[in-house]
Amino acid sequence: MVRNGEWRNWSLKEKIGQLFVFGFNGYEPTEQIKELINSYGIGGTIYFTRNVKDAKQVHSLSVELQQLTKKAGRPPMFIAIDQEGGMVARLVDGVTLMPGNMALGATGVSESAQETARICGEELRSLGITMNYAPCIDVNNNPDNPVINVRSYSDRSDIVSDLGAAAVIGYQSARVAATVKHFPGHGDTSVDSHHALPVLPHSRERLDAIELLPFRAAIEAGTDCIMTAHVCLPALDPTGVPSTLSEPVLTGLLRKELGYDGIIVTDCLEMSAIDEHYGPGQGSIQALRAGADMVLVSHRIDKQIAALEAVADAVESGALSEARIDEALGRVLRLKEKLQLEEEIAPWEQVQDEIGTARNKAIAVKWSEASVTLVKNEGKSLPLKRDVQTLVLWPDIVPVSVADEMLSSDGTLGDFLTQYGATVVERKMNSEKPLEGIEGFQQVVVVTYDASKHPLERDIAREAVKLAGDRVVAVSVRNPLDLLLYPDVKTYVAVYECRPLALSSAAKVLLGDLKPVGTLPLEISPAYPFGWSASLN
Repeated sequence: MVRNGEWRNWSLKEKIGQLFVFGFNGYEPTEQIKELINSYGIGGTIYFTRNVKDAKQVHSLSVELQQLTKKAGRPPMFIAIDQEGGMVARLVDGVTLMPGNMALGATGVSESAQETARICGEELRSLGITMNYAPCIDVNNNPDNPVINVRSYSDRSDIVSDLGAAAVIGYQSARVAATVKHFPGHGDTSVDSHHALPVLPHSRERLDAIELLPFRAAIEAGTDCIMTAHVCLPALDPTGVPSTLSEPVLTGLLRKELGYDGIIVTDCLEMSAIDEHYGPGQGSIQALRAGADMVLVSHRIDKQIAALEAVADAVESGALSEARIDEALGRVLRLKEKLQLEEEIAPWEQVQDEIGTARNKAIAVKWSEASVTLVKNEGKSLPLKRDVQTLVLWPDIVPVSVADEMLSSDGTLGDFLTQYGATVVERKMNSEKPLEGIEGFQQVVVVTYDASKHPLERDIAREAVKLAGDRVVAVSVRNPLDLLLYPDVKTYVAVYECRPLALSSAAKVLLGDLKPVGTLPLEISPAYPFGWSASLN
């Protein structure tokens, strides 16, 4: 590693390269990422699903990237990932996939966030991944939010604060840098910054009371990194500049008022909120000038190189000070030293038995099962009878999402009910006549993923309740607010993701093998407030 200030003798180009995190497309190092390492000495890279097959392949990729970096005479790179758990996880095969944030919020205890983050961090570190762009500590207080939703722990600032701080401690105990996001808050937006520029019109008093509380808690917990949000906050910066590019927000608020001295990393500058208005070059200049230390450009090499060259030109012209570059570089190198990135990644033969272990998976199961929430039990339809034929209506919809959310390809709720001994007839909602003969079934399970965004789910759920009445048990496998769209259903169970672990937990509850103990981590309505759960009796 670089010590004793020797980096001050680096060329401007070498300094600037360390301030960028770039993605690439491939399971092995491509010529493009090799060029970025050799010619620019970039500070980090990020893995997406396009880089991931399974744990062994990821380990090999990490080893090769660090070897390339060492051969080029550069400091070791940060290798980052969005491994939030639940529906947002790039790495699934061969590791322990933990429940997502809202599921952890439903457990009601911060221990769930700390323990799952620690195990996730330990497995990531074994694979050479040293920076997790998690946890998401946005407060999910807008039911129309298209991008946060179940990525948040709760609609309550105190709950988000407690669990977010616990997750920071968990990740960093495993020597993986936690990156809380999205500062100063992306929860109360109805616009996705991947596609447009959201505006939060709230007063400073409101921001202090809600959005900023989790970030204060994360800073107190010692978070290594904070990721910015591409949102405008007129109360903090009336110029209309998004927070990622705003000096009043990043330097004035985050540095000076909140006292944060760790790394500030931008969300990806290729997102439309920045790219369409500023471009990656000007966006990078403004982000660094505002106080960011690392700039994320995830996809296209032409935009990555444009950003690097634009920053170099800005320093040489005096539009951006070299002192600001040095300040950011100092933070980057200090964190690399803290994380001991110069240590070689242990061989696969040494770490393979530490990843996806039975013990780790048992902990994931424990917290998944603790999250299942019985919201409504007026129909007294539970538990389901195994020897009675059950119709399961499954939402065969794969949402297109920038967060890489996806329906499970590893089984349906009907599959898990069958595995546990139930007699099941499962139909996909988009099949021909999915409700045909519903009157003949004594037990009907309707599964919805996000009925507010998928009208077919909403319509079939409503019609099923109309036709089968008290015999219907509804299960939401992502958005608990689905209940508002078919409120006449008598029995309603919420799990917060459509992953095999959650589906297994839901099936156990439906069949009476598991008592639901989760509570609502957000308010659905005044009748179903935060902390609510129904009784089986």
